Amino acid sequence: MEHVHLIATLAIIAGSIVLYTLDRYPVEAVALTSLTLLLVLFGAFPYQPAEGEEVTVAALLAGFSSPALVTVLALLIVGKGLFATDALEGIINWIGRGSNPRRAITVILVVAGVTSAFLNNTPVVVIFIPVLIALAARFRLRAYRIFMPLSFVSILGGMTTLIGSSTNMIAAGVAAEQGIEVGFFDITGMGTILAVIGFLYVVLVLPRILSPKRSAGLENIARAGTQFLGEVVVLPTSRFAGDTARSGFFPNLAPLSLHAMIRNGAVTLPPYDDELTLAPGDRLQLTGTRKAFMDLIAAGEIDLAAPPDGSAPAGERKPGPHYHLAEAVIAPGSLFEGRTVRFSGIQHRFNVTIFGVRRKNRMARSPLAQLRLEAGDTLLVGGDEDDILSMRGNHDILLLEHSAESVPPRDKALIASVIFAGIVLFSASGLSPIAVNSVAGVVLMLLFGCLTMQQAARAFDRQIFLLVGASIAMSTALQATGGARLIAETIVGLGGGSSAPVIIALLFVSVALLTNVLSNNAAAALFVPIAIDMANQIDAPPAVFVAAVIYAANCSFATPIAYQTNLMVMGPGHYGFQDFMRAGIPLIILLTIAFAVLAPWYYGL
Repeated sequence: MEHVHLIATLAIIAGSIVLYTLDRYPVEAVALTSLTLLLVLFGAFPYQPAEGEEVTVAALLAGFSSPALVTVLALLIVGKGLFATDALEGIINWIGRGSNPRRAITVILVVAGVTSAFLNNTPVVVIFIPVLIALAARFRLRAYRIFMPLSFVSILGGMTTLIGSSTNMIAAGVAAEQGIEVGFFDITGMGTILAVIGFLYVVLVLPRILSPKRSAGLENIARAGTQFLGEVVVLPTSRFAGDTARSGFFPNLAPLSLHAMIRNGAVTLPPYDDELTLAPGDRLQLTGTRKAFMDLIAAGEIDLAAPPDGSAPAGERKPGPHYHLAEAVIAPGSLFEGRTVRFSGIQHRFNVTIFGVRRKNRMARSPLAQLRLEAGDTLLVGGDEDDILSMRGNHDILLLEHSAESVPPRDKALIASVIFAGIVLFSASGLSPIAVNSVAGVVLMLLFGCLTMQQAARAFDRQIFLLVGASIAMSTALQATGGARLIAETIVGLGGGSSAPVIIALLFVSVALLTNVLSNNAAAALFVPIAIDMANQIDAPPAVFVAAVIYAANCSFATPIAYQTNLMVMGPGHYGFQDFMRAGIPLIILLTIAFAVLAPWYYGL
């Protein structure tokens, strides 16, 4: 009976992995079930190892207060603040300059990989997730093709220096206790070789392995490219005032295109006279995406107190996280059908503004206020979140709730950038722990109005919360029952009295396998003493075997629970457990073969 807890723990972990890979049940349900079984096992039948403290329920639940979990969730919220304020718009425009999305994505991956060598890769991924989301929207890229590569590249970059990953520092600390010192750049040479090989796989092969995903997120990106017809009154402070036509068009209006210009009631159609100059008061009938109109609102180019559709919303309004744009469809038989935009009553009834209209057939070049609505028209409406939601359930106009999006408060972009830079600076310099910095960053984002509480709550991922908490409970039970050491010693023992190249290759495989089930930090801490002992037994350099453990412990590609950056990209990329196995296992095999072939030559074994 002494091994009941060990056998039961291994069975629960094996069963969880099988259910994760089947992808038939929600990840949250599997995680919660495995956690419940562990709680029942150790709560109803207390277990105390021969050496050590009893495995308590509190110890199993400690993962939900883990600094790693708190850090991941807090940084997701901070990243949402960066994206919500358009703080990364300048970076996106620079990287996305031109029309080659593959080159833009490659630049991001290279920068992320290099940066991860010197910064913790968690904030690096946080930086680039909103950048990739924006680029995906701009180039209409499939999300599943870009987010997993970001996580994998950051992990690969992190294995090249001592501070590139917390795993590296934990392994080095355990080695130092055994009398083996690991310097800052001692792992850089072989680490860089492995990182380059992995990078080529990530860029050239990985996107072809993953299967296409359909999701609301992808549908939103696709819908973002559809065109609305709207109207803008040129304000005295507008950047368009004084703009002169060139070759019959106004290129400075891009990405919007001028459908018609209305001045003093007279409609002017393209092509325009090259001497024509836009003046305050001109009404510009524009076609563009919802993103383009949102940018106009965020930049203050539209006066929300006197919108061009002729409505007069109650109270003063300004762009910000509480002001939303959404889409709504005129239903067949609607009482709004046949009425003009201005006198439809939609604005006054729901206290919203109509910024644009999209319909399948061609629309007349008349002022927006005079446009008669038809069944099937999609309206781009703006208003406070409560006003938008008041349209819910109405049978005359059908609100597309998933289309609602807040207008970026760009006046808060600098504040959000400073907060994020402070998190990175304090974390990188070691002035305070990253968990403290990230939580403080969330509070500052909320206090300065970069985010609303609702936006912060939506950035909180319950899937990650349950997955990390359950995986840490598994790790605790596995180590306490001796399961982790049993697995390690069994696999390593297969090497017998083989030569150093064979032993180090087996060591690499063992750690790489376990790091995807156990946490990579736990795998590194567990195997470093074993690796040093193995090296001493066959009279090989212990530092080389410690380096092998570090590289292998970073091979956390095959499961989302293997590393926190994998968890962070699950949501944006809409990945399942199987996706990580399908893409990660070949990468682990590739790096294992590369290490087994190159390590004897590089280290002279």
